[in-house]
Amino acid sequence: MRQVATLADPTRRAVFELIAERPRSVAEITRALPVTQSAVSQHLKVLREAQLVRAQPKGASNIYHIDQAGLGQMRAWLDRLWAAALDEFKREIETEGKEDNG
Repeated sequence: MRQVATLADPTRRAVFELIAERPRSVAEITRALPVTQSAVSQHLKVLREAQLVRAQPKGASNIYHIDQAGLGQMRAWLDRLWAAALDEFKREIETEGKEDNG
């Protein structure tokens, strides 16, 4: 899942979390993190390509928002993984119960 891999980088995840708090400009993100504006722009590019954020033009700059469609794709993927893990857990518990009673 591309979105999950994209968030593996700690700085990129920090950029994403700032935008998740509220929409922000590149300048606002740069002021909140110990990285250059160029680095923030690169992280935003990767986040946009992974469909985790979207840019909304506002004057001479962009305001970055969470991309709900991309986030929904990641959520669906995580839900499938979680469901599979719970099914496996249920099978293990049922197997242990049969062994204890047998």
